[in-house]
Amino acid sequence: MRILLVEDDHSVASSSIDGLAALGHSVEHVITGTAALQAAATMDPLDVILLDLGLPDMDGQEVCRRIRASQDTPIIVVSARGDETDRVIALELGADDYLVKPYGMRELSARIRAVVRRSQPTPAAPPTNTVQEVGRLSIDRRSQRVHIDGNEIALTAKEFDVLAYLAEDPGAVRRRTEILEHVWEGHWYGATKTVDAHVAAIRKKLGDSGWIEAVRGVGFRLGFPE
Repeated sequence: MRILLVEDDHSVASSSIDGLAALGHSVEHVITGTAALQAAATMDPLDVILLDLGLPDMDGQEVCRRIRASQDTPIIVVSARGDETDRVIALELGADDYLVKPYGMRELSARIRAVVRRSQPTPAAPPTNTVQEVGRLSIDRRSQRVHIDGNEIALTAKEFDVLAYLAEDPGAVRRRTEILEHVWEGHWYGATKTVDAHVAAIRKKLGDSGWIEAVRGVGFRLGFPE
């Protein structure tokens, strides 16, 4: 894989580059947010971005936001910040995974494989009845597009997966652990609050929190707002 490593700590970068190279990956290393934005825009193809948050010129969360605004390359935040708030914010900004330093190379490699696998398009379903209508909501699993009243709603890949999973059985409650297991394929090792962060983002984009109802202490279900 071709990997962009955004890390200003040279000792961490050196060990990561050596470990990833030993696994057969090609690594491009930059140390600033500005360089990261430029590299992300010009490197093609790019399989995954490993992004530190404590960069010398701008916060990594801002780098994540800007990259995600223009492309869908998987982003794994690798940071010494282990607070839940930092995790949730990064995920809300579009990060695909979050790994707290220090980390082992085998775990990093597993995370990389997981996010890249999830980002790859699934085989096209037969062109019959790929669109599901839930009230005013239209979900096309073949094209991964969502519309409300004919207006397209731009969701990230994982936001779409969360919504599509809830829509498999409208009105049924899905536990947070079930959503994590289905959408993240068992590869998310942090708190279940990542589900809440993605649900909050989906609600905001759909324009009505009633589309996804919270069941206190359990999980979420797809609703039917007027």
